[in-house]
Amino acid sequence: MKKKISVVGSANSGLPESKTPEAASGIEAVASGSLSIGVFVLAILAAIGALYVGKEVFLPVVLALVLKLMLQPIMNALCERLHVPHTLSALFLIICLFGLVAALAVTISVPASAWIQKIPEILPDIQQKLEGLRQPIEYLQQAFSAVTNMTSPGGEGPAVAVKDGSGVASTLALGTVKTLSRFFATMVVLFFLLVAGDRLMRGFIEVLPRFSDKRQATTIANEIQQNIGGYLLTITMMNAAVGVATGIAMWGCGLGDPLLWGAAAFLLNYVPVFGPLTGIGVFLVAGIVTLSWPWFAFLPAILYLLIHVAEGETITPLLLAGRLKLNPVLVIVSLFFWHALWGIPGALLAVPLLAVLKIVCDHVESLKPISHIMAA
Repeated sequence: MKKKISVVGSANSGLPESKTPEAASGIEAVASGSLSIGVFVLAILAAIGALYVGKEVFLPVVLALVLKLMLQPIMNALCERLHVPHTLSALFLIICLFGLVAALAVTISVPASAWIQKIPEILPDIQQKLEGLRQPIEYLQQAFSAVTNMTSPGGEGPAVAVKDGSGVASTLALGTVKTLSRFFATMVVLFFLLVAGDRLMRGFIEVLPRFSDKRQATTIANEIQQNIGGYLLTITMMNAAVGVATGIAMWGCGLGDPLLWGAAAFLLNYVPVFGPLTGIGVFLVAGIVTLSWPWFAFLPAILYLLIHVAEGETITPLLLAGRLKLNPVLVIVSLFFWHALWGIPGALLAVPLLAVLKIVCDHVESLKPISHIMAA
């Protein structure tokens, strides 16, 4: 009887039952998992903030690393086949790269400045030829007129605009100085990376604790060098071919300034999707302004589109078969992300950085699901 009363009292009592060890361990696991996810999200946000705030430091370093991947095959050929010392080989490549960029900038600066000066005349001409789009073009014309009045000597308050650095000329000057400082910083870092060769990577691999980790890191480094370096070198050669073909096509159709249009096509082709779309818009405006309306005005944009289709849909996929098969959606998201962080240089680096992440995920067992999602 006492036993029965004890059981009934225990069942009907309002006191909470003590948790079993299994339930307690389950709650602790859920709490630990939630905490880990929260820490991971905070770490990602902190890394993004650091990349944005410290872009003047990180951007030249990342640019130098990407350029090293592209130039490493040439560096190996100079050092191993021609037996040129590492320092002289690196200095030679830096001088060639610097000279190429300087020659390109000097060559296109004159025609580019001429087109910029013609902007106030271009808009009324476009407005006349595209009567159906009058209202949007009027808005653009008013905006450019306001900018011109602010920066011209006879405009309202030009002295204030020049003194406080708010004019377009001051903005362009500051942008040029910032670009040059980044370029020189990139060249300095690139020089020391080329001179160091693989010593930095070997040092990183040697401090790894286990042999399996060393082998995995070596495989990842070799694949990044082979795939990313080959991709960048191939893309650069194809973009140069696109630039030459575009310059010849623009000269042939009467647009003029073949060096300017060739250089523009060369640079725009580094940015997937958005680069060619921007190029089509640029050549469309240039054709409308320069060539007779309407039969020949669309010819530059059509020729550029045909060149891009031949390169982007036929030639380059054949040359890059089996390399960098990335999900197009993630490529677009990566473009937006890196452009928001680092501007135009970030957009240029978006695809190589995404490809590096995929290669790392391919060889790390816990990250292979992410690699599967990133694959095309």
